[in-house]
Amino acid sequence: MSALNGKTIVLGVCGGIAAFKAAALCSKLTQAGAKVHVIMTASATKFVAPLTFQTLSRHEVAIDTFDEKDASVVQHIDLADRADLVIVAPASANTIAKIALGLGDDMLSTTLLATTAPILVAPAMNVHMYANPAVEQNMRTLADRGIRFIEPGTGQLACGYVGKGRLAEPEDIVRAVELHFAERGRLTGKRVLITAGGTVERIDPVRYLTNDSSGKMGYALAEAAVRMGAEVTLISGKAAIPAPSGVKLVRVDSALDMLEAVMSRLPDQDVIIKAAAVADYRPAERHEHKLKKSDDELTLTLIKNPDILQQIGELKTHQFVVGFAAETRNIEAFAMDKLRRKRCDLLVANDVSAEGAGFGTDTNIVSVYDRSGFVEALPMMGKREVATHLLHLIADRLGKGETADT
Repeated sequence: MSALNGKTIVLGVCGGIAAFKAAALCSKLTQAGAKVHVIMTASATKFVAPLTFQTLSRHEVAIDTFDEKDASVVQHIDLADRADLVIVAPASANTIAKIALGLGDDMLSTTLLATTAPILVAPAMNVHMYANPAVEQNMRTLADRGIRFIEPGTGQLACGYVGKGRLAEPEDIVRAVELHFAERGRLTGKRVLITAGGTVERIDPVRYLTNDSSGKMGYALAEAAVRMGAEVTLISGKAAIPAPSGVKLVRVDSALDMLEAVMSRLPDQDVIIKAAAVADYRPAERHEHKLKKSDDELTLTLIKNPDILQQIGELKTHQFVVGFAAETRNIEAFAMDKLRRKRCDLLVANDVSAEGAGFGTDTNIVSVYDRSGFVEALPMMGKREVATHLLHLIADRLGKGETADT
């Protein structure tokens, strides 16, 4: 039986030549057993007649917010409440901006404001529009709110340009929808602890040692784990991004704070993912008051911090442990050494000197290892995509009962 059977999907269609692909998408979703309700913007009706979607979905098409056909319900609220998933395909730059700003001036935008269902957005526009900083910022805003994007393809565009911006193929969108429903519940009943961000090692009340970690990878992992049904505890050091909804957030500053927060919760966890960038050293002395300038030089004595991952490996019983290694050379050798010494089940390594894979970026390039060696390499992709892939890999191995000691 299809994962879409019986699911209620609201399909938002925006104005653009790619609207014809939305008809094929509507047909494929309906054939897979989904109950598809289409909302068209006024611009979309200039490209494809509403009758097309009505025939394919076997439901009336919603266009005008004020064209209420059933007096017993308010249509945009009814659709918002019934939806198991909302897909916007094609999503125009205009509609993406509306969602980002929280505007509700037509049937689609008001429904999107009212729904609590997950939202998938498949952009389609001119290559320069897609790369416009305003559009990019709007998409980042939506991604930070948990809205997921289906990347557009690269090729010949209707405007004559060749580049990124064409709507993903209907088959690819259907696969993304199937994956969305298939992943829900994969980690139900599992307790997952994730560390993220950089630690802060105080010199005095106004100065400290830290690193460039943004926390984005760890936060993306927490978001994906919640989406897959896990009970997630996120222990976060320094990070300038909002925590995903649904997690139990524990804020910490130093490596010692993080050690205590992790080890006190270790026995109750099923999965530990240590994505935080923990300082290896801390000042031997933490001054109570701000240090005043005196000599031309200041010497700091640093002492080694406890190795949190090492202690997890030594004390774990049933937990599945995933470590991260940020390297700049000899990636595989260092990754395998770290995995074996610290008794990890998986080790995720990346070359932080590579473009698109360092601290603070929205993308990552990683290689995954287990105790037998290389598992797979992921090309450059968004950190949310990397997180989803890694959580599926973890879920697969949990299903097989794998740990470093089996």
